[in-house]
Amino acid sequence: MVGKKDEWEAGYARSPLRDVPFETISGVPLDAVYGPDDGEFPGQWPYTRGPYPSMYRSRLWTMRQFAGFGTARDTNRRFKELLAAGGNGLSTAFDMPTLLGRDSDDPLAKGEVGRAGVAVDTLADMETLFEGIPLGSVSTSMTINSAAPVIMAMYIGVADKTGVGRTELSGTIQNDILKEYQAQKEYVFPPRPSVRLVSDLVRFATAELPRWHPVSISGYHIREAGSTATQELAFTLANGFAYVEAVLGHGLPVDAFAPRLSFFFNAHIDFFEEIAKYRAARRIWARWMRDRYGARDPRSMQLRFHTQTAGVSLTAQQPEVNLARVAIEALAGVLGGTQSLHTDAYDEALALPTDRAARLALRTQQVIAEETGVPHVADPLGGSWFVESLTDELEARAEEIFSHLDDVGAGSMLDGVIACIEDGWFGREIADAAYEFQSKLAAGRWTMVGVNGYTDGDNQVPNTLYIDPKVEAEQLRALAALKRDRDDEAVRRALERLRVEAADPTVNLMPALIEAAAGHVTVGEAMAALEDVFGTWLERSFV
Repeated sequence: MVGKKDEWEAGYARSPLRDVPFETISGVPLDAVYGPDDGEFPGQWPYTRGPYPSMYRSRLWTMRQFAGFGTARDTNRRFKELLAAGGNGLSTAFDMPTLLGRDSDDPLAKGEVGRAGVAVDTLADMETLFEGIPLGSVSTSMTINSAAPVIMAMYIGVADKTGVGRTELSGTIQNDILKEYQAQKEYVFPPRPSVRLVSDLVRFATAELPRWHPVSISGYHIREAGSTATQELAFTLANGFAYVEAVLGHGLPVDAFAPRLSFFFNAHIDFFEEIAKYRAARRIWARWMRDRYGARDPRSMQLRFHTQTAGVSLTAQQPEVNLARVAIEALAGVLGGTQSLHTDAYDEALALPTDRAARLALRTQQVIAEETGVPHVADPLGGSWFVESLTDELEARAEEIFSHLDDVGAGSMLDGVIACIEDGWFGREIADAAYEFQSKLAAGRWTMVGVNGYTDGDNQVPNTLYIDPKVEAEQLRALAALKRDRDDEAVRRALERLRVEAADPTVNLMPALIEAAAGHVTVGEAMAALEDVFGTWLERSFV
């Protein structure tokens, strides 16, 4: 009979390993994993200890740095600088108008163009954004939700025009609309048609983009809004279950699409709680996917996730102290088994990061990877009485939340999540948690260095990134020129097709969006056409 360790050893033996000495700095050899022979090993269900047998011995996490500001040309330069500095994945931040599906010449966009991310209005902008970057070999992440299918259509358009096959594209688009209603509030349409758009992109990617993650189910923004670790864990996985049910409702088998689902978690400052959160997330996802949704492919049960250090933990006071915070949070993500990682820059509580700050953030990851020895052993804290107990506790608390959502939805997590969005339950839960934490700070029951303790340090403001107002004028000129030169009749036909197909819930909208992008339909025009059919969402006020 093959035991758990024998099974793990067979999987490990099939794993190509990095050519590095797996030993301490003093030369002590290290095993790939530690624990009893009859215990759980990495790469084994329910994957508490990691999704793969060899973990970082085979491949380090992808080192992504979030970048986006000004025009597409400005951000293209930053992308190339990050790649030259040793980054191996790009992570794209869009400005607020783009995130909300509005063009740069929209009156509501005035003063926001290129400020908090890169402005993208058309396929031409997307072409400039990735000019000179090999889309077939660089993994790209794009953080956008309401307008995600429109932006993804433009990215595919760039690949089509540059001869990169759709099967070669690798990366992730966030496309997680449910957490927008719960926390970040960058929604446009009502929840149900928005979930349809998520499903359309998942189904399209399943058919044509085998290396692409069409949704990154995000707890990051839930935590940034003030939730607890338990709420981040439970709300995120509940949203994941909701998307699974939505795609299953279109008749796609679970094992056809679930392996391409990915997650995005926060790495906050409570070191051990964060590690336990990641371990609990893998265990819960594996059990629910197998037992509730009938998954049989191990890849459907293996939760893989990106991590970003906690922006909300950064302080404007004594900003250089943020370097220490980010290092600790990044280490928690690695010890928790993340598949990719973004480290915040120390000046992000003040402005978008400067080149120097972004480079230091990347160097933090490289120190963990190359100097600490942490990647040599999978789940090195596994078996710790404290970590195991905390993992169990977070799992149990998350299950209580799932029970509530399941009851509200009468056996459907999708219906339960949407009902709790509509009645404001998620918002109230997060607001209560945020208030409780702020009360602890105000009462001195929790200390933030430089904020309510040790406040005598240097508060000198470092040089920050400056976005010249000329950026907006430049973007408006380029957009006006494109609109003047394009084929207006082709634009009209593409928008009419969008409206007609949006009215038919059985039609996948991605082909129509790709056609619209190729015809230089703008982000705002495509979103307005969908809005004509879907309507808009206005959050009710709840007490």
